[in-house]
Amino acid sequence: MKLIRGQHNAAHAQRPTVVTIGNFDGVHRGHQALIARARAHADRLQLPLTVLTFEPTPREYFAPDSAPPRVTTLRTKLSDLAAVGVDQVLLQRFHRGFAEYSPRGFVDELLRRDLDARAVVVGDDFRYGRQRQGDYATLQAAGQAAGFIVDTIDTVALGAARCSSTRLRAALAAADLTAAAALLGRPFQLLGRVRGGLRLGRTLDMPTANIPLHHRLALRHGVYAVTVTVDGHPLPAVANLGVRPTLGGTPALLEAHCLVPPGDLYGQQIGVTFRHFLRAETRFASLDALKAQMHRDRDAARDWLQSAADDPLS
Repeated sequence: MKLIRGQHNAAHAQRPTVVTIGNFDGVHRGHQALIARARAHADRLQLPLTVLTFEPTPREYFAPDSAPPRVTTLRTKLSDLAAVGVDQVLLQRFHRGFAEYSPRGFVDELLRRDLDARAVVVGDDFRYGRQRQGDYATLQAAGQAAGFIVDTIDTVALGAARCSSTRLRAALAAADLTAAAALLGRPFQLLGRVRGGLRLGRTLDMPTANIPLHHRLALRHGVYAVTVTVDGHPLPAVANLGVRPTLGGTPALLEAHCLVPPGDLYGQQIGVTFRHFLRAETRFASLDALKAQMHRDRDAARDWLQSAADDPLS
């Protein structure tokens, strides 16, 4: 999958193209249905499929203090988009100038001039342009005037409720990994590149692979039984997502300890698949107390993963 960073680099995109637009936070079943509709148009027209998405999200730009936490990291989102058949992503920085686009400018300059869109597929609640003035009806009218197709999909429901990023965030906040997997159509996973840390885990006989997190995530802070995928090979592991309150609080970090030797992971991209919630994040009175609990967590993760391996439904 090709990544184009910013509208100013749109000349490097494959054009003409079919476009679908959104934040795609989580790439859940609703997103997948939208992408599948766009993929069908792309295949019929024999054109590449482009996702237009934003960094930061519009809500993070306009209201950073009240914007919802993210489902996944950007690295994870891009990987998930590639997995569902997207050919290229235009990752647009959301800034003041972009926010001031009129609906007509958004269509004429971005969709027509820069991307040469021949079909545009969006959700029926899609809004665009300055002060969200444009909606599906105005986009459809613009498409009819300019000669490109505008299409949408019916609401995708799971059970009695809509499949949405809001619902997915609620499941993750409750550490309900079963509900999250049902909304995603796959187990919840985060990708990241392993960075050096304080090396505290080594002193506690629990070396960890550390993945820094650049945005607040919806998943409940705590300890999980996980699998860590390295070069396509899943390894049993225990992971902590949180701010390490015993150390006085730090930026949020994902730390994973593999239950079998993983080799040197520094600088590598790994995937952490969350399988089972073990306990909430806790502040301990001492490093010795933390060490003892970490070893109990390791044993609990091993026991759960071994039992799950024997379960044909896991």
